This record gives sequence, structure tokens and C-alpha cells, in this order.
Amino acid sequence: MDSILREVKARLGRKSPRRVLEPEAWEAAVGLILVPGSSGLDLFFIRRAERAEDPWSGQMALPGGRREPEDVALVETACRETLEETGISLPRSSLLGELDDLFPDIRVLPPVVVRPFVFGLPTRPRIESSDEVAGHLWVSLQVLRASASATEVEVQGQRLTVDAYVVGEHVIWGMTQRIVAPFLEWIG
Repeated sequence: MDSILREVKARLGRKSPRRVLEPEAWEAAVGLILVPGSSGLDLFFIRRAERAEDPWSGQMALPGGRREPEDVALVETACRETLEETGISLPRSSLLGELDDLFPDIRVLPPVVVRPFVFGLPTRPRIESSDEVAGHLWVSLQVLRASASATEVEVQGQRLTVDAYVVGEHVIWGMTQRIVAPFLEWIG
């Protein structure tokens, strides 16, 4: 494992992730996938396909999804969903740690508790996007930190000002931003 990934694992290991208990919510998991890049670490994002039934349709996101009955642990959900959506295989040995559980702060969204898992890979893997994914993006953590801002987005016909990372034409906001922001703080 690359030394910078070992350092991330060590820093995450010093934190106790907060767990959210919401009996009415379904469980989901996402993967923050890191690879060494030219200026530190790069983080992987997907752009969700446009789908009428998807409340996060068209948004930038982390790969992941709903826990299925066959998923013994939520880390298996993150790995399975990442493989299904992107073709990226995440071996258990690539797991660096877990982050705080998250619940949507916009009440029109489905009741879901999301657990983020952080993975480190030695190089950028080949991406084979499913029909759930319209595109993908690798962003250096350095660029993410520099791109933090408040921006306007449209939610159900209403304009809202939200915290976001604006990387070129890509706006990373909502639950994804709420996962990434504390992660960047935790790892320094």
C-alpha cells in the first residue's frame, strides 16, 4: 500500500464514526475511492444517469446504493454497488476506514441512512459504467479543497444556495458534499 494511503488509514483509524439509528430508514453504503495522483490523492465520483424515479438523478455522487438482503455487512453493499455501477472491484484489503453515518437533511428525499467507506487502490482502475451512471470524474483532494464554495442548485423547481465543490461544470453537493467535507477535515 502506498505511504499516503497508509497515512489516511492511520488517521481514519483514530476516529470513532458516529452511527445514526433511524428505524424507519433503509440502509445504504457508498465508497470513497482514493488513488495516488500527481498532486496527492485523487477521489472518484460518478454522475448519476437521468432517471425520473431517482431522487438523485443526474447528480454527482459516490458509487453505492441500497443494502440488499444478501449483504451481510454494509461494507459488502458498498463493494457490490460499486462493482455493479462502475466495474470497480474493491477487495477488502483496500478498505481504509469508515466515516459518520448520514441522513438526508432535505425531507423530500427518501428516509435512508448512508454509511461511507473509504477505499484505497494503487492505480486508477478501468471503469465500465452501468446504465445507472452517465459519467465519472477523478478529482484531486487538493482541487476539491480549493473548489469549496456556496452555489445555487435547483431542487424540485426551487433554487437553493448550498455548500458545494464546483469542479469545472461539475457541482458536487448535497449528501455527497456532506460526506466529502468532513472526510477532508479528518485526513488533514
